[in-house]
Amino acid sequence: MIKKTRKVRYTKFEIEVMDVLWEIGGSSVREIQEHLPETRRPAYTTVQTIVYRLEEKGAVRRVKKIGNAHIFEPAVSRKTVHSRVLDELIDMFGGSMRPLMAHLVESGRLTLENLREMEDTLTRIESGEGREPAGEKGKRKPAPKK
Repeated sequence: MIKKTRKVRYTKFEIEVMDVLWEIGGSSVREIQEHLPETRRPAYTTVQTIVYRLEEKGAVRRVKKIGNAHIFEPAVSRKTVHSRVLDELIDMFGGSMRPLMAHLVESGRLTLENLREMEDTLTRIESGEGREPAGEKGKRKPAPKK
């Protein structure tokens, strides 16, 4: 029997909760709640429900119990979640990046400098140098002299 893998989808709020866990590491539901923005902080039970949903999706796992509180930690990386969300977004555009890129340019969120960095990355990948090492993201390497 072939096991079918389902695509896991994340809501905006689930990603906010994951951001807290990626930032502070293993935490209780209360600690997660307290690290969410104070201006729109949800109730404890709302955060608890989201954490349990993330656990069902395999995004977080319980690592220990202190008193009555379970400690949760991320079971997936930020990069994995962001990749899934972006793949889903691109799929909504029929696999074409053009509408997304056009919007980013027109809204000012994508600059010529960003495009030059992406071009450098593509050049490295195509030449076999691979992807940039962790910690190097956003650091522009000088363009080769002609």
